[in-house]
Amino acid sequence: MYRPLPLDSFALHEPVPVNIWDAKGVLLLRKGETITSEQHRGVLLLHAPVVLASDWQALNYGYTASLDRMVRDNQALNRIAGLRALSASPAEVAARDAGVSVPEAWAELHATLAALLHQGASAHQFLERVLRVQSQGEQLWHDQADNSLLVLVQLLFDTRVSYSATHALLAAGLCALVAPLAGLDEKQRRALVLAALTMNLGMTREHDEMARQPGPLSSAQRKVVREHPQQSVALLRQLGVLDAEWIRLVAQHHEKPDGTGYPKGERVDRITHRLLQMADVYVACISPRKSRGALLSQQVARELYMGGHRAPDQLGALFVKSVGFYPPGSYVRLASGELGVVVRRGEKANEPRVAALVGRQGLPLGEPVLRDTADPAWAVAASLPPGEVKVIVNVDRLIARG
Repeated sequence: MYRPLPLDSFALHEPVPVNIWDAKGVLLLRKGETITSEQHRGVLLLHAPVVLASDWQALNYGYTASLDRMVRDNQALNRIAGLRALSASPAEVAARDAGVSVPEAWAELHATLAALLHQGASAHQFLERVLRVQSQGEQLWHDQADNSLLVLVQLLFDTRVSYSATHALLAAGLCALVAPLAGLDEKQRRALVLAALTMNLGMTREHDEMARQPGPLSSAQRKVVREHPQQSVALLRQLGVLDAEWIRLVAQHHEKPDGTGYPKGERVDRITHRLLQMADVYVACISPRKSRGALLSQQVARELYMGGHRAPDQLGALFVKSVGFYPPGSYVRLASGELGVVVRRGEKANEPRVAALVGRQGLPLGEPVLRDTADPAWAVAASLPPGEVKVIVNVDRLIARG
């Protein structure tokens, strides 16, 4: 199996670390050979260059290893930002840890981000570490979007981990999925994802507590919520963030086009602002609370699609197209009477791939059974709240089953 290769990742006159092929399997460039000129690069591009999927994975492990090493060595931010994906040396490729699964990769990023958000102003090397979370997270979303949704949506239902960190990672991922369809350029997308990761920095501990408490917010908690955009901005500046768009998105992520938002009541209606707010609201709505259950993903998707004026919203439509009515990790009832968990998005928003967990008689199945809901016999009949499916989901096994 082959993967398309961005040839601009390789510098001129440096040995390429893998064999490069054309779409028909003809060798274009042997491992160790070089791209000799920009004209040579252009000729190679005409052949739609690809690499073996295993080599693609190896190169990206090498990239993240290089990024980790540069951060640990406290190298300058401009050098870290200049590191290009798929630029790993053969030695780095050989040294990769090929055993890391998608759930393990997200667990590591979750632990890193949770520590940064909870440490706040006292976080060591905050900027370098959050940039690493952003970079590695975006690579996972690019290569493993369905599995990443499956892992993080399931993590929303786990009360043992930081809800604020899960919320941030999932909101950032949703922004990363929708942004290309919305026509955002690389700079806008980067600021958007970083804003999603850090927008609740100013109330992380309270965010965790509020997600787990059984009753309504107290007046003190409502004050924290209202002030957290400004608190987050103050902390980001204290921690060395200078990116104006990143700061502006965090400051305004609860403002509204009609001026009824907070903390300043500004009229804000940029596409980046709307997408960040859309992802934030979506994650909050599908997350269960002790004071209420999770809202059904299909219901939330329809609300986003219709928009605030009860008419189809273009950005909301792109959001639903990217995520579907039933994102991986969410639960559904099938027309067959079976209950299951979504494992893949489908060609249509209402036709995901589902792993049936509970049979039509209400008994757990011995092994999950994959159902294609494009078949009317297995069509999705309804979204389900997570508490209605009394089966423990083994995410690693579901991913391994493909």
